[in-house]
Amino acid sequence: MSAICNGLFALGSAGLLDNKLVTTHWMDVPRLASMFPKARIEPDHIFVRDGSIYTTAGVTAGIDLSLAMIEDDFVRQLALDVAKCLIVYLRRAGGQSQFSPLLETQASPGSQTVAVQQYMLDNLHVGHSVTSLAERVHMSARNLSRIFSKDCGITPMTFLANARIDAARRYLEATELPPREIARRCGFDDTDGFRRTFLRRLQINPAEYRDRFRSRAAGEKA
Repeated sequence: MSAICNGLFALGSAGLLDNKLVTTHWMDVPRLASMFPKARIEPDHIFVRDGSIYTTAGVTAGIDLSLAMIEDDFVRQLALDVAKCLIVYLRRAGGQSQFSPLLETQASPGSQTVAVQQYMLDNLHVGHSVTSLAERVHMSARNLSRIFSKDCGITPMTFLANARIDAARRYLEATELPPREIARRCGFDDTDGFRRTFLRRLQINPAEYRDRFRSRAAGEKA
């Protein structure tokens, strides 16, 4: 039995959440805890399985849960094929956080920096510079840096570095790509540079991160 987003309140009303590990949208966590104190709430995961009960953090997380169910019941390749049909960028595992660090620095709609952010996100593999980015939006490098920092609270190059690490993290979580290919797709010069940067930013190397994430995901399936 599964419930998407706050649909789990119906399960709670039926007494099905008692002593179950569940998740829901982060905005509903306080209300869930108040209404169903016997539920064991995981507030950060995008979906959780506890026995026969599946719950998700939001509407789009329902897609991730559906793909995970397909993989569990059939084979991984079928889940990947379905994900491609749905034009899902990366299939996320349940243990992935509800929160993306990039959301905190996303420019407001209509901002002059939106196009720059999107271009970087769409072309992480490219060797960007402030000058080359400024040329795309017909600004000086100095003016772009000033406007970007005002809109986002960080510099363009810091945003790019964060985006590359975030993308690498998602590749490690959701694919079997080797580190060399992940490094290439995310714009790192080489595997060693990728490993050093990942370790410096997240205090764990890519191989350990992937192993730890798999162990956590396996624990959810048990």
